[in-house]
This record gives sequence, C-alpha cells and structure tokens, in this order.
Amino acid sequence: MSSARQFTRDTLHAWGVVARRDDMLLCVSELATNALLHGVPPGRGYLLRLLTFDATVRIEVHDSGPGAPRVGGRPGGESTTGRGLMLVAALADEWGVLARHPGKVVWCEFR
Repeated sequence: MSSARQFTRDTLHAWGVVARRDDMLLCVSELATNALLHGVPPGRGYLLRLLTFDATVRIEVHDSGPGAPRVGGRPGGESTTGRGLMLVAALADEWGVLARHPGKVVWCEFR
C-alpha cells in the first residue's frame, strides 16, 4: 500500500471515520498518482492534507506543477490512464482545483 493511502487509512481510523473510507482511499490514490505523474517537477514532492469539519472529510493534494487538471473525455477501452479525475468526480461529493504559487491544490470532499 502506498504511503499516501496508509497515512489516510491511519488518519481516518484515528478520527473514527468508517463510512465511505474505501472511496476516500481510492481518491487519495488517484490524486497522489496524478500529482506524481503530472504535477511534481524533478526534485520536488507533493503534500497530502486531510481535514475534518462539520461531518466532512476534505482531501487536498498540493503540488508545484503547472496547469490545471480537468476531467477529460472517455479514455479508450485499452487505455490504462485517463480515468483518475472521472473517479474522483463520481465518488466525491465535491471536488475542485485551487491555484497556488507554484502549482495547484486538487481537493475533494466527502460528507
């Protein structure tokens, strides 16, 4: 299991969050993978933040890469990429992108 998923699993357990845990873990995997593939220039890393407020869990992945991610068209049946943000959009109650300098924050929330 990736360190991002393990950190998330441990944090959700400490917070007593059980509902939708698998959806949150999948979204963490997708957002962290996107950050590594598209948002982290050589020699840089990404930051995973988990927050809880008002019965909501917010997942944030901060990276220093350019551009803004978007949900693309349907990937081909044989393609192994291009589905990450489609999954996040389908599973999370809300998601979005915030600018930061340098880079961006891709976030999603679960109520």
